[in-house]
Amino acid sequence: MTPLSRPAVRCCPSTIPRSSSSSPAVATCSREAAFTYAITAAGVAHSVTAACSQGNLSQCGCDWEKQGYHDQEEGWKWGGCSANIKYGVEFSIRFVDAREIKKNTRRLMDLHNNEAGRKILEEHMKLECKCHGVSGSCTTKTCWTTLPKFREIGYVLKERYGEAVQVEPVQASRLCQPSFLRLKESRGYQKPTDKDLVYLERSPNYCEEDMATGSTGTRGRLCNHTSPHTDGCNLMCCGRGHNTHQYTRVWQCNCKFQWCCFVKCNMCSERSEVFTCK
Repeated sequence: MTPLSRPAVRCCPSTIPRSSSSSPAVATCSREAAFTYAITAAGVAHSVTAACSQGNLSQCGCDWEKQGYHDQEEGWKWGGCSANIKYGVEFSIRFVDAREIKKNTRRLMDLHNNEAGRKILEEHMKLECKCHGVSGSCTTKTCWTTLPKFREIGYVLKERYGEAVQVEPVQASRLCQPSFLRLKESRGYQKPTDKDLVYLERSPNYCEEDMATGSTGTRGRLCNHTSPHTDGCNLMCCGRGHNTHQYTRVWQCNCKFQWCCFVKCNMCSERSEVFTCK
């Protein structure tokens, strides 16, 4: 018997309770769930770190471990109020990861994506510096770390979502729960990187309505017939084509006050087209 084997295990249920407020897509093991978990974990760490820097939390403040330390190679020293990303990440681990109780495949997936979100946030911390010297010279320089805008983290995670990798569980033959995740259909036991978003099952077909997966479909959705991106009719309508609707919009314009005492307006109109998926 080999020490490691490939079990025929389908995705385990989510540890998040299903309720009217939770999306069915998150309860699946798709790349959408991977993105949701990663951005949630990163968001908690980002918000707590920002609150620490702003003095809104009594339990934390600036990262004083860097205060006064001099970088001999770069020629500057740590100062100011460095963002306490360490505290924010630790809080996110305690708060977000605590819901992963069941020792199943979904737990491994969720914990990996949580950590990936936090790793990407840490990787994109920024260094800001201020020069000190006579007449604006930069004789000495003080630097500190700051948080990136969360929109930037969202863009990075969106790219990771598009590059998410499919994985499968591997478990020791003597254990009842999976031990780790490996890239699906890879040779050997190659693991995903710590900043990869991972998923276990392919996404459902979001082109058609399916209430079981939370998909409302794209029929009747507004689309842009000139756009090559996801808002374009070619992609949005999933190859079904689109309908063109013409309408005339009428409104009051060129309004002027007349003495005394009323407002006189012209009637303006504009002919427009909208496009919806078939």
